[in-house]
Amino acid sequence: MLTVDFDRLAVSKGDMVLDAGCGLGRHSIEFMKRGAKTCCLDLDLDCLRKTRFTIAQMQVKSGFDKSADFMVHIGDALNLPFKNGTFDRIICSEVMEHVDDDFKACSELARVLKKNGRIAITVPTIFSELVYDALTYEYFTSPGGHVRKYLPKELAQIMRENGLEIYAVDFKHSFHTIWWIIRGVVGLHNSEHPITKGYHKFLHLGLYSNFMRKTEKFFNYFFPKSIILYAWKK
Repeated sequence: MLTVDFDRLAVSKGDMVLDAGCGLGRHSIEFMKRGAKTCCLDLDLDCLRKTRFTIAQMQVKSGFDKSADFMVHIGDALNLPFKNGTFDRIICSEVMEHVDDDFKACSELARVLKKNGRIAITVPTIFSELVYDALTYEYFTSPGGHVRKYLPKELAQIMRENGLEIYAVDFKHSFHTIWWIIRGVVGLHNSEHPITKGYHKFLHLGLYSNFMRKTEKFFNYFFPKSIILYAWKK
């Protein structure tokens, strides 16, 4: 389940790329499929171990481009362990709403991006965050959870002040908006609730159904879970 459109980000074979806050590596894997030299960065060591294992297995079994190197690196978005202008492409998906200083995080991402390089930053939409906050106190008080809500213009302004010129905007994951509404109603802690488990199966089916993907794309115009801002470094 990708949030970023890799064609819109113009990822090419041989690009040096960074998945900042890679989680379990969904975007890192797509980078690898396209032949990019991929750095998977996260603060969560368990996530990095799982990402490394998954990519290594897929390299053996799934016909990855063998020239597409990768590395996993534990690191902080507020102090990226890379030289200026290291990467051709960067993805930072669903991270900015978690960090204490989002301006500093954006400045670090811009610093390590090459001149004329491209970046995609994704955050939850203001609509979805307001709904979840109204449904349950757990959403914004759980450890490691979100610390802010974004109006699109606020994130866009932070990016522009760091030399990133926005060239496209997109919206994704309307079905996941419903998923989190359900979890907010039944309790974020109650993952075994029958409605939660049933809807999770529905989401899983959507990964393999062209019809469901097209249906979700339609509803993305009305209640998306995520907004994606694409920019290039001036």
